Amino acid sequence: MIAQKVLFLVLDGISDRPCEALDGKTPLAAARTPVLDRIAAGGVCGIMDTISPGIRPGSDTSHLALLGYPPQDYYTGRGPLEAEGTGIHMTAGMIGFRCNFATVDENGAVTDRRAGRISGTEPLAEAIRDGVDLSSLGLEFRFNSGVGHRAALALVGEGLGDKVSSNDPKKEGVRPPEIRACTDDPADAKTARACNEFVRQSAEILYHHPLNIQRMKEGLAPANYLLIRGAGKMGEFPQFSERYGLSGSVIAAATLIVGIGKVVGLEHIPVPGATGSVNSDVAAKVRAALAELGRKDFVLMNIKGADEAGHDGNATQKRDFIEVIDAALEPLLDLDETLIVVCADHSTPCPVRDHSADPVPVVIRGPGVRVDRVRRFDEVSCAEGGLHRIRGSDLMPIVMDLINKSHKYGA
Repeated sequence: MIAQKVLFLVLDGISDRPCEALDGKTPLAAARTPVLDRIAAGGVCGIMDTISPGIRPGSDTSHLALLGYPPQDYYTGRGPLEAEGTGIHMTAGMIGFRCNFATVDENGAVTDRRAGRISGTEPLAEAIRDGVDLSSLGLEFRFNSGVGHRAALALVGEGLGDKVSSNDPKKEGVRPPEIRACTDDPADAKTARACNEFVRQSAEILYHHPLNIQRMKEGLAPANYLLIRGAGKMGEFPQFSERYGLSGSVIAAATLIVGIGKVVGLEHIPVPGATGSVNSDVAAKVRAALAELGRKDFVLMNIKGADEAGHDGNATQKRDFIEVIDAALEPLLDLDETLIVVCADHSTPCPVRDHSADPVPVVIRGPGVRVDRVRRFDEVSCAEGGLHRIRGSDLMPIVMDLINKSHKYGA
């Protein structure tokens, strides 16, 4: 039997390093994961450098690599992808940015880069869309809320560049710097002016917004400032269906992953209750993925909460959420005719609180797969598997071969 369908499951940031809070185990190794272990036991395992050894991947570059779009050829910055994921239709040449709703104090110093991990920011985004005016610069803009504290901005107009700095100080207790042009190109200078003006006008709106006034009454951090980063100029992407001859969908809460899926032509399937955090309804995402496999050849599903716990340095929370994921994945064990790929996009070690270059575990299970002797899905066990150590760019060619859709190299 040869599989005709592919479920590509990315457990965002799930791999880690040994954690003191878990007696020297990684959260994945410390978690009870009977379902992931059964998938590993029924498949071929390995470890993977999603970009290449020693390179710390972003979620954007790693997902592009995993889908077979070399980031050195297609990556133009996270902003355009994030903007597409929030529902802003990005066309070639538009300048996109990722944004955080943040909190600044009365002196203008950042006190929380995520505004207390605020959610439900659509009223704030709507007020900004209604109130900010960049017409004096001859520009229009698009601004949408994303998941949680995230948002995206796109600038539309002539003579714009994407080589500009960020106003995110990356730490608290200091004032956000002005956005500057990184070259002498007048186009970059124009973009920097537009960004600073956008930030200035939006801050006035956010400061007086009723939602923020109410949050302050409740003792919550107001979302009274925007931090902008990840500038990039939207490029062009070959469509997934043309590249592989497969129809496909993307199921993800993170706007970045939704954006990547959409720009390569995967249909986004929204899932109520999917938050991109540790309170996400993972079971609902799994049900949606199974339904999509009924009508599509390829489903990309991203589950992100473990990454957030890693960024927070919370090893026990990460372990516990991994167990939640594992329980929700049990229906996948009945997919006998589907190729299941499970991997991470990068490691997010709790001791580091950021992405690292540590290779991630990967397993492929399904018809035709040579089952190896690995019985556990964790960072160390998978390193003994039959895939050995591969790169992210190797994964789609392996998948295409296993579903008998690759082309012979040579006669």
